[in-house]
Amino acid sequence: MTSTTMPMLETYPAEINLDRAKLAATIDAIVACAAACTACADACLSEKSVADLTKCIRTNMDCADVCAATARVLSRHTGYDANISRTLLETCATVCKSCGDECGSHAGMHEHCRICAEACRACEQACRDLLATIS
Repeated sequence: MTSTTMPMLETYPAEINLDRAKLAATIDAIVACAAACTACADACLSEKSVADLTKCIRTNMDCADVCAATARVLSRHTGYDANISRTLLETCATVCKSCGDECGSHAGMHEHCRICAEACRACEQACRDLLATIS
């Protein structure tokens, strides 16, 4: 699947104070993580051991919500405020670490949790990489 993130950033008519390729890669990782967390929470709800997955489901839902909000804010550049982007990226990295750890603890029993943990870890790293470029 081809992402529209970079083409959209390339068409933005004003200056963006971030590396557009790194920004696009981060937004794509965040969107992928939100989708993985939503799908993982749903899959957990279908497991026979759903009661044992309560924390995982909650963490997945929290992560998906934070990722979705972060991706939306990072996609807007008019009136850009680096402090808001920095705070959201830090929050997103934190929740992705938590969700990756939680899903990772179930990865041996549930393939969807393994896949989700990988998406969370990739998203956490992307957020931290972009954070390092924000002055």
